[in-house]
Amino acid sequence: MKVLVLYDIDRAIDPDEGLTIRALRREEDKPTEADIISCLRGLGHDVDRLAVYDDVRGMLDRIASFGPDVVFNQCETFLLDRAHEPNIPAMLDLLKVRYTGAGPEALMLCKDKALAKKVLAFHGVRSAGFVVSTRARPLRKLRKFRFPAFVKPLGEESSNGISKASYAKNEAEALERAKFLHESFECDALIEEYIEGRELTVSVLGNPRPLAFPPRETFFGKAETDDDAPRFATSRAKWNDAYRRKWGIRNGEPDALPPGAAEKLARTARMVYRILKVRGLMRLDARLTDDGHVVVIEVNPNPGLAKTDDFALSAAAGGLDYPALIQRILDNAVR
Repeated sequence: MKVLVLYDIDRAIDPDEGLTIRALRREEDKPTEADIISCLRGLGHDVDRLAVYDDVRGMLDRIASFGPDVVFNQCETFLLDRAHEPNIPAMLDLLKVRYTGAGPEALMLCKDKALAKKVLAFHGVRSAGFVVSTRARPLRKLRKFRFPAFVKPLGEESSNGISKASYAKNEAEALERAKFLHESFECDALIEEYIEGRELTVSVLGNPRPLAFPPRETFFGKAETDDDAPRFATSRAKWNDAYRRKWGIRNGEPDALPPGAAEKLARTARMVYRILKVRGLMRLDARLTDDGHVVVIEVNPNPGLAKTDDFALSAAAGGLDYPALIQRILDNAVR
C-alpha cells in the first residue's frame, strides 16, 4: 500500500527535504511520526512523508505525484495555528483521498470544548458544569457556580495553558486566571467545576463499530498523599520527564476498579465517539468519582500514537501490538 505521512513542523522547509527518522525522533521532537514511519516500512508499505508548515501547493503536488492509497494524517497545525487542524482533512475530502483519523466535523466539535460539552449534555452524557469567559466580553461574576473551579483555554490541547494556578478555590481566583489566559494566550477561557476523582483515559478505535481498549490511569504520586492537594495534569506533569520523576507522576494500568466501572467507562467512550462524529481513533479523558459516576473531562480525536503513548499501550493491553494497531488504522481508513 502507498502511504503518505503528513505531519506539521514549526518552520518552512523545502518539500523535498527528507527529515531522517533520527531527526524526527530527536531534533524535531516528533517521536510519534518516527514510530509510525518506521512501523509502516516494517509492514512493507511504500512510504513517503511530507512536513507541512505553510505550503498548500506543496501538499497538493506531493499527493498528485505520489498518488497515495492512504494519507496517514498527523497534522495538528498549519502555520503553527491549531485552529487550522480541521482544514487538512477537509482538503483531503475535497481531493477524495482516503486518510486516517478524524474528519473536519469531529475536529471542529472537539476543539471547542464548550460546544462539545453542550452536545454531550443534550445526549445525557455527564461532564463538569461550566461557563465561558470570552476575550471580547470577559466575565466579571460567576453566579451560582460551584467551587472549586478549573480554568483552561477553550481551544488548546496537550494541557497548554494549564498550570497549578488553573485550580481556583473561589470566584476571584477563577476570574484572575481567566484574565491571564485572555491576555497571555489570547484565547477564550473555559471555567468548569473541578471534579474530584480518579483520572482515567479510554482509547477507542474503529469504523464503523468502535472498540474501547482497557482504560489507563494517571497516578499523581506525592500529591496523592495530601488529601487537600488537587490532582490534575499540568503541561509539565504530562510532558516533562524530570518533573514527573520528581513528583512520582506516572500513567499505567489502573488499580482495581469498582464493579461495573470498566464497562461504564467503555460504554461512555463509545457513546462519545459516535455523538461527536469521531472516526478512526479517539482518547477519552474522564474522572471516576467516589460514587461511581463517569464524568467526561475532554475528548481527543487523533491522539498521540507513539509506541509509548497511552493509546498504543492501551491497545497492547487489549491484545493489539503496535504493528497490528498501525495496520488496523490504515485498514479503517481504506474502508
